[in-house]
Amino acid sequence: MIIRLPKFEDEKKISILIAKFREELKELKGIKSSINIEQGREEFKEYMEAKYPIFVVEGDRKELLGYLVCRIDDSVVWVESLFVSHDSRRKGVASKLYQKAETIARELGEDTVYNWVNPNNDKMISFLAKRGYNVLNLIEIRKPWKDEALIQKIKVSDHEYNY
Repeated sequence: MIIRLPKFEDEKKISILIAKFREELKELKGIKSSINIEQGREEFKEYMEAKYPIFVVEGDRKELLGYLVCRIDDSVVWVESLFVSHDSRRKGVASKLYQKAETIARELGEDTVYNWVNPNNDKMISFLAKRGYNVLNLIEIRKPWKDEALIQKIKVSDHEYNY
């Protein structure tokens, strides 16, 4: 397993992973969809054009097992997306990728990485908790989208929100 920067010839492989990541995020909101590789390709191009730090994990057979995209605002490092293919989960791939984000933060003089996480993404919340990330920093509040199916309630302090 090798962690490296993406290459031009990785575009199709990483586009598939990005599309699968977006599909899983939609499933967290109860939205059924199929992977949209073209949309994944566009997202990858946007990351590259914005010069976001991107890392991929390459397996022994040159397949991409996962990827990490960071965004840096001043010296604050945000994990934009972290995705590991189903067959490669629970094998340390996400941890090795996440260490890259933490290294960038340390190099910038920071001691934490910031993460956007869906409140029902139990796998990611558990992953982050194991790494010591247990402070709720901000919440995003918005009106429902037209025809959005809100499938659960989330309680924060004395407030309850649709999700």
